[in-house]
Amino acid sequence: MASRKSRPERRQEPLSRERIVAAAVELLDTVGEGGLTFRALAERLATGPGAIYWHVTGKNELLAAAIDAVIAPTLAGDDTGTTPQEAIRSLALGVFDAIDAHPWVGTTLAQLPRTPGKSPMLRVFERIGRQVQALRVPEAAQFTAASALLSYILGVAGQNAANTRAAQANADRANADQVNTDRAAFLDAVATAWRELDPDQYRFTRDVAGQLREHDDRAEFVAGIDLILAGITAGRADGRTRP
Repeated sequence: MASRKSRPERRQEPLSRERIVAAAVELLDTVGEGGLTFRALAERLATGPGAIYWHVTGKNELLAAAIDAVIAPTLAGDDTGTTPQEAIRSLALGVFDAIDAHPWVGTTLAQLPRTPGKSPMLRVFERIGRQVQALRVPEAAQFTAASALLSYILGVAGQNAANTRAAQANADRANADQVNTDRAAFLDAVATAWRELDPDQYRFTRDVAGQLREHDDRAEFVAGIDLILAGITAGRADGRTRP
């Protein structure tokens, strides 16, 4: 009697919310938020869209979960043994680097509907707020101080990521005969254009053109955080109720 050949079974990781979110992050990194569809995600996961809907109710929930997954590592550290200023700088740089690595986060945050109590950035706001309290900022000024810091972090990080995206898109479209569009060449071109502006209308812009050419995005970002923190602590020191 001929023995029937046994076909090897391929072990497949069971579908879970964590696996779906991880695949969504990979897809977003590859094609951006416009390319994230449940059909494309189902193909990547070798499953049907219906199986994904069992774990995620819709695209907005999926995007929020993907952002949370990207930002979560920035919140994993322990602030014990650091000053509030150091903790805020570390958190801010973590978010900056996360958005720089995943540029879709900035644009997606702006597009997500405002759902009370469910913002992917709520944990970042909470961490910032606790450090603001640790700075002994007056209670009436705490919301303003934490909000200003979060708005700066997301605004600058998002704009930096958008600039990087634009430069990459230009480089992808550029032909060999066109000007190199890497960051240094881009900044040099902008700085040169600034220096050629009307000196009466744009005196300041012309004066700082050289600094634009040489600046480092991360260093400037941290300098901005320090300026905000200096304002917050100055407001605390002189007893003002607004930072």
